[in-house]
Formats: sequence, C-alpha cells, structure tokens
Amino acid sequence: MKKAHFIGIGGIGMSALAQYFHDQGVQVTGSDREAGPVTELLEEKGINVVIGHAAENVPPDTDMIVYSDAVPENNPERERTRELGILKLSYFKMLGQVSMGKKTVAVSGTHGKTTTTGMLAKILKDAGASPTAVVGSIVKDFGSNYLHGSSDIFVVEACEYRDHLLELTPSVLVITNLEWDHTDWFPSMQALQETFRKAIEKVPADGAIVTDPNNSNIASLLEGVKAKVIDYTKEPAYELRLPGAFNQMNARAAAAAARVVLPTLTEEAITASLAVFQGTWRRFEYKGKTATGADVYDDYAHHPTAIRETLSALRAKIREVTPYGKIIVAFHPHLYSRTRDLLDEFAVAFASADTVLIAPIYAAREADDGSISSEILAERIRASGTKAQAATLEEIEHILKTEPGKGDVIMTMGAGDIYKIADTIVKK
Repeated sequence: MKKAHFIGIGGIGMSALAQYFHDQGVQVTGSDREAGPVTELLEEKGINVVIGHAAENVPPDTDMIVYSDAVPENNPERERTRELGILKLSYFKMLGQVSMGKKTVAVSGTHGKTTTTGMLAKILKDAGASPTAVVGSIVKDFGSNYLHGSSDIFVVEACEYRDHLLELTPSVLVITNLEWDHTDWFPSMQALQETFRKAIEKVPADGAIVTDPNNSNIASLLEGVKAKVIDYTKEPAYELRLPGAFNQMNARAAAAAARVVLPTLTEEAITASLAVFQGTWRRFEYKGKTATGADVYDDYAHHPTAIRETLSALRAKIREVTPYGKIIVAFHPHLYSRTRDLLDEFAVAFASADTVLIAPIYAAREADDGSISSEILAERIRASGTKAQAATLEEIEHILKTEPGKGDVIMTMGAGDIYKIADTIVKK
C-alpha cells in the first residue's frame, strides 16, 4: 500500500492509526469536520488534513480508505469511495488487521483504559522494549496518542462499543473493570458481559488475562478460561503524580500487564517509570487560572462512576491547599441514551461538587426523542442535594469567567466539546 486516505482523521483512534501508516512510509491524507489539537498534531507530523468533507478530498489514486464509524454512509467521501471502487475498511477492522501477527496487548474495560494504556506503553518504552502504542488520548510523555516502536509488541486501547474489541486478537487482554455503559448498543449488563466473554475466549492458552478476578461483573466470565489469569490488584501501590485511588488501580493494571510482556522487568524499573508518568490530555488535566483567580481542570469523565471518583479525588486534592474553596463543575452529558439509562447514577455522582452547570446533551450519533434533557438531569442532581442548573455553553462560559474566584476550582467535564471552554476561560 502506497497511499491511504482517512475519513474522520481527527478521531483519537483514527489519528493514531494515520501516524502509524505515515511511519510505515505510506502517503497519508485525511479529512475531518473541524480542526482541533489532534488535527494540528497530524499537520505537524507532515500529514495533510483537509477540514470539511467533500468528494474531491478523496485522491483517485488512493489504495486504501479508512473511515471512522462516526462518519455516516452518506458522507460525500464515503460515497465517492464507492464510485471509485477503492478498498475501504473501518478504523477497528483496520486496527485488527494491523495488529494481527503481532504480540498484541489490548487494554479494555469501562474506566481507566486510556491512562492504563499510556502507563503500560511508557513502562515498556522505558524498559527498552520499543512497543508500538495506539492510545485514546494524547499522552504527555510522548506528545502524541501514538508511540512508534520497532519491536513486535503492539499496545492498543480497545473499545467495546459495537463489539469493536472483537476485531482484535490479543495475546494479553487487560480488563480494568466492568460496568454497564454504551447503553445504545448494549441493552443490558448481560449483553456487555457477553462481548467480554467472547473477547476472553479469543485469548490463547499461552496468553494472559490481566484483570480483577474478584470484580462481580468479571468473575463469572473467567470460568473455564484457558489463558492464565493475572490479578492486578495484588500489585503494590505506586507513587504517582496523578491523584485518586482509580489511578492507583490503573497503575497496578499497567504494571501487571508489563510483567506479562516482559517477565524480566524489575520492580525498580516499574516504580521509576510510573513515578514520572505525566498523564494524558483531558484526564484530570490542569489548565491554569481564570482572570478572577480560580484554578481550572478538565476531565473526560462522562460515566457516573468516573465522575464520582474524579470529583472525590479533586475534593481531596484541594483540601490540602484551600480547604474552603468551592468546586464548580461544568458537565457536558454525552448521548441521550446514556444520560437517560444511567440517570439515577448521574443524580448522585456530583456529590463532591458545590455547583454543577449542565450543558445541553451532546447528541453525537443520536436523535433527541424528548425523553431526557439537561434540565431533567439538573433537577435530579438538585433533588440529591447538590446545587445544579441547566445552561447553554455560552452561559456556562460567562458564569465560569466571572463568578468563581481565588480558592475556587473549576472542572470542565464530559466527552463533548466542554474542554473548549476550559481553554477559553484560562488567563493567557
């Protein structure tokens, strides 16, 4: 393959795969609906990105088209691809092909995938194993969501949505934890578990499954498993720059997986690597201060458990510095289905915050059926005892710029565009 075109190249997985092909000497082009930190990163690496989708973006002499699942079939570039008869694959199918035949380590689970993948890649890199890694966010230690490696070790963040996880054939499968999510695809916890059961069955007898075997949602999936099961919770606590008990569990999972990949790895090497791990974009990321003196953080958390744990860690962190400071959260709910199906959990997830500002639900791939709204979510949060209000993105930006002051902490949170407000309100 000499030329490849990526439709939706700004996606976090798509952009990493584009960088991989670019490293392999493939001439890569791509398009996306809008510019952002990821498209800027690609341009810096010499990959041509066109903003906006149009049929003429597809080079007629392209050998391969890779498209994001977020790009609909009626996208003009996908339609042009069909007219030209160019071979095309979805991101996850291409990822499965690229990783086939390699020593693939797939990091899966409901929470902590990105941080665990970044930690694992860093441990292996620092140990000289030269892994290739595809991560679901920009890892500050690498300056990218992609790590170039020269060995056959392939570390990849694996998403369960639409059973994409099953496109991979890992020799090591990490399952950080398991909770009901992606409710638009998995109608129940049992349906989600079935996908993970199939993923576990794909791990060969000489492979390994790194997980918490005592997790009630995971334990039954391990019955009769042919691969070795490694209990990452038995790893020691590690000194980290990142706060929170959840990051300790991420570190344990990464360390246990690293030991499987490199059996000669020493405790000292793991400890030294994790101690300086800087974290990833949009994971408890400190952005700076507003003009009024409030500290600003940003986080990708969009599931109730992740929200609860992140805010609990934030509350513990600011108590050390400003015990009387207030936490103001600007939350961008992601998907109508998730907000509706997990409403009871969302209602109590913000207990560590003083005030919650709820942006209009980020629809992504869904249509609004009128069953849920940011107003309904705000009302339920208020009923649980936390101050909350629904507001537009513009109103949220104005409030955050003017009301919180010195000693207060703002956290923008969610999988939508809320992070852009964090960038805007920070004093330059």
